Amino acid sequence: MPSEECKQLPHETPAGPVPRRRKQRGHVMLEGTLVMIPFFAFFLAIIDFGLAIFMRNLFQHAVREAVRAGVTYQLQPSMGHDSSIKQVVLNNSMGFLAAHPERIHIRYYDPNNNLLETASNRPGMILEVSVEGQSFGVLAPLLRSATPIPLDVRASDRMESLPQNTPLPPRT
Repeated sequence: MPSEECKQLPHETPAGPVPRRRKQRGHVMLEGTLVMIPFFAFFLAIIDFGLAIFMRNLFQHAVREAVRAGVTYQLQPSMGHDSSIKQVVLNNSMGFLAAHPERIHIRYYDPNNNLLETASNRPGMILEVSVEGQSFGVLAPLLRSATPIPLDVRASDRMESLPQNTPLPPRT
């Protein structure tokens, strides 16, 4: 059995114990870096996709509300039918479409003529409101391409009838 004075623990030297802090000083920083990089990449990816999904749902809600207002002929004061519909989309899109209102499209289809597009907004037509050409550029394109995510949405419904003796509103 070795004598007590010859026994040395791995963290001791003949001069005495080595403080553990001095030995592990660089390990903590290296391990922290190796853990934090994937953590932040995953965290930013969740934020990226969450924001893209939020914007798509927001635009879908905005066009649904516009169709609902359009098929019931709910006009904004001193605006035509199409202008009122666009305004409803803009009001419900939290300003994301304010810079590009030209991406809002309004189309009318005739259900009695093979759903061909028509210029009439009379009762019985199919109203379609869409946001086309809008995309979301990812914030942190880590481990994926930086290709923007398309956010095209559309909604449609059949135009309701007008009350008796009510003139058809102008489209503009």
